[in-house]
Amino acid sequence: MTTAELTSDQQASILLVDDMEDNLVALEAVLGSLNEPLVRARSGEEAMKALLRRRFAVVLLDIRMPGMDGFETATNIKRLDQTKDVPIIFLTGTDSDDAGFAFRGYATGAADYLTKPFDPWVLRAKVTVFLDLHRKTQQLERLLAREQQQFDALTSRMTSIEHQLSEAADPDVRELRHHLTRMEATLRTMRRP
Repeated sequence: MTTAELTSDQQASILLVDDMEDNLVALEAVLGSLNEPLVRARSGEEAMKALLRRRFAVVLLDIRMPGMDGFETATNIKRLDQTKDVPIIFLTGTDSDDAGFAFRGYATGAADYLTKPFDPWVLRAKVTVFLDLHRKTQQLERLLAREQQQFDALTSRMTSIEHQLSEAADPDVRELRHHLTRMEATLRTMRRP
């Protein structure tokens, strides 16, 4: 499936969070070739609003920002049920305490940690992995939804048959009820995760 065939709901948006315009421009230049929506946020607060409006495959998050810094933003992302599974790649300048910041980043739920200036090929490769994972997750969700619909339809049909059998006075009804009970048990077993 090409990007042109995907609806905006299926596209794997990428959230870019940085308070510096130059950094956002650089991220867009590196990731633009992936042909996925790139959404900008210039603060932690803007990032949280964006995350509540749409689904993202990955968040690229600067650590040093005024107000809500990257660590606090990541903590808030991981607290919300609808965003807790969104992978975060922390980005920070080389003048930072790399070991301390990296440890703190991973402790707040980061999937990865890169220092600026970053290698464009490495960043693109890492983001591509998360985009692929996001697409596979969406495929699984659609498959599970279809299977749930089929299960619900079958359960409804079985309820209808059971109702018809309970009204019948035929001596073979006991045998049919026995088969129906076995079918229900089989369906319940198949439905378990």
